[in-house]
Parts: sequence; C-alpha cells; structure tokens
Amino acid sequence: MDALLEELLTLERAGWDALCASSGAGFYGDLMSEDGVMVLADGSVLDRPAVVTSLDGAPAWDAYTIDDPRLVRVGDEAALVYSAEARRGDTTFVARMSSVYVHEGDRWRLALYQQTPAAHGG
Repeated sequence: MDALLEELLTLERAGWDALCASSGAGFYGDLMSEDGVMVLADGSVLDRPAVVTSLDGAPAWDAYTIDDPRLVRVGDEAALVYSAEARRGDTTFVARMSSVYVHEGDRWRLALYQQTPAAHGG
C-alpha cells in the first residue's frame, strides 16, 4: 500500500475512533485547517467551529468499517476517497466519503470532508 495512502487512512481511522469515543469535537477541532469545511449527507455545510459545536456531546457511533480506499493526489495535497459504514444502535449509515488533506508545517490537516449517501451495502 502506498505510504501516503496508509498515512491518511490512519488519520481517517483516528477520526472514526474519536467519533466512536464521543471525542470528535476535540479531534476534528485540531485536525481541520482553519478554513476547513465539512459537507454532510443532509446537505449542510459546516465550517470548523460549527463542526466542533455539532460534535461536542454527540452520541458515539458503535462501530465503523472503511472499504475501497483510494488516494487522489492533487499537486502537493491529497484526497482520500472511500466507502464507510457506521452503526449506532439500530441505525446504519452508509456513504462514500472524500477527505481532502493539505500539508501545513509538518502535518496533514483536513481542508474538506464530504459525504454522499449510498444504498445500504452498495
């Protein structure tokens, strides 16, 4: 596996792990770039402060899987595209995810995250 793909997958998994531990607010507050945004499956667009607020006290996900990861290089930056399934109680969320990372200083920061709903198992 490409070293950059593995590095960005590690960041994505850490984010999902934080969401499973109800600590996503702190994690994404640190990971997102200052002008970063998230475009969610319901069509909402959240800037970094809104993401932190929305995740503060959010219920934890029980489990998640990441499948079919792909790396798309965009100059010196990179996008990670993958399928994910997350479960919380009787609720299952299935979507295609895209995360665009920019290199700031000595680390990767999340500049854009986007969800597209997918049919369950599709």
